[in-house]
Amino acid sequence: MRKVLIPLVAAAGLLTAVVLGGIGGDESTSGGFDGPNPTPAVDLSAIPTGEPQDFGPPPDYPDGPWSTDVAEALGTTVAALSVGVNPAGELATLAATGDARIAWALADLLRFIQTGEVSASIQSAIVELTGIELDPIRPWGNAVEHLMAWDTPAPPEYFTFKRDFYSQVDPRWGELFHEVNTIDWRLVGWGGVAIDDRPAGSTMPCSCIPALDDPPVTGAEEGGWYPDDRIVFGVVVGDEARAYPKNIMEVHEMVNDTVGGRRIGMPYCTLCGSAQAYYTDELGSEYEQPVFRTSGLLIRSNKMMYDLTTKSFVDTFTGRANAGPLAEAGITFEQVSVVTATWGEWKQAHPDTTIVAEDGGLGRTYELDPLGGRDDNGPIFPIGAVDTRLPVQEHVLGIRTLQGEPVAVHVATAKRLLEGGDRIVVEDVEILLDGDGIRAVRADGTDAAGHQAFWFAWSQFWPRTQLWPHDYQDEA
Repeated sequence: MRKVLIPLVAAAGLLTAVVLGGIGGDESTSGGFDGPNPTPAVDLSAIPTGEPQDFGPPPDYPDGPWSTDVAEALGTTVAALSVGVNPAGELATLAATGDARIAWALADLLRFIQTGEVSASIQSAIVELTGIELDPIRPWGNAVEHLMAWDTPAPPEYFTFKRDFYSQVDPRWGELFHEVNTIDWRLVGWGGVAIDDRPAGSTMPCSCIPALDDPPVTGAEEGGWYPDDRIVFGVVVGDEARAYPKNIMEVHEMVNDTVGGRRIGMPYCTLCGSAQAYYTDELGSEYEQPVFRTSGLLIRSNKMMYDLTTKSFVDTFTGRANAGPLAEAGITFEQVSVVTATWGEWKQAHPDTTIVAEDGGLGRTYELDPLGGRDDNGPIFPIGAVDTRLPVQEHVLGIRTLQGEPVAVHVATAKRLLEGGDRIVVEDVEILLDGDGIRAVRADGTDAAGHQAFWFAWSQFWPRTQLWPHDYQDEA
């Protein structure tokens, strides 16, 4: 009998693409600032806006837990799939309930079974439950986009269903579905690759996105292999600067390294255009040294990172552990700033910088554009409704004020004004040029831990974010 649940393979077409985010710093800071925010007058009409999408009216759904019949039908459905049987009868029973919340569970099945008769049966049930006219090219993404935009709830039993199902697909995922968590599991989906659970320092091949641990580096003078006009993600810790070439980061999407005598973990989510870096050496003696890895799962089109040593999920946008032992302990990793710049400008601003070796220490060759600009036409994974103040893939520098308020700085506008000699202060944070990228510092010149991202990503993780310059014009 044909097996229905597909094996996990490295799906290159589902990996992620293009763009920026990096880390940086420079010795030259403003030395503090006083008075009202010097936000130059900006023609807001020159800044593009996003396009709203009409998802139609949401379907009705009942309150309370799933009925016993629904739970049994879902269990029978998964059991049938595991032995290659089309559970058309059970799916029809589920569709007849009229409970649109069930569509979340069916979408989980559809993510792994997107073609064939079984897929058609799942899609039919989703259509009957929700009224969605599914896109035949991307039915799973289309279904999840609507459920996300409608904020269709899921009952408490959904977590158990999802944990059990994902554990059947790959038992290693089951270790990450901790009861203690703050994750919205409705929004979690497979990213198309396996989990990276290789030990620290391993160079073994895998069907995962392989993290790069402690890569060898060279000085800037040996970095001529990388074109000056190509993007690097720069990190400055203490007196040490390091550049991580974008083409290498597109392949590995995760680095565990030591810079300036500090251990850092650096995820790069190509889907979100966002690289961040976190200090991982401050947890104390009761914990092993954290080792960040890619789980193979996504949430709102963003990489789900986890710590290999504790099997704890850590939010890449906030550094907060949101599932597992580190979440139980209330751990949030301290972030260090990220600057996205071209290699030529970065090494001019930081002449003592090091750069990751051309072969990554693995003896391999990296194409200059491994993903071929795959995200140029918008997100390829579902993100639901969007904040239309900017186009979804407009670049912003995400910062937090000392009061914890999130602010997104429109990168193109900030760079244009700074290059023209203007000064930009947002609340208690000043935005400065660093090479041909930008970074954020506090009033005392210390790092404000900003990082670049696509607008859709920052605004989804911080839905009440302020937007500069839009929300600061009256303070000019």
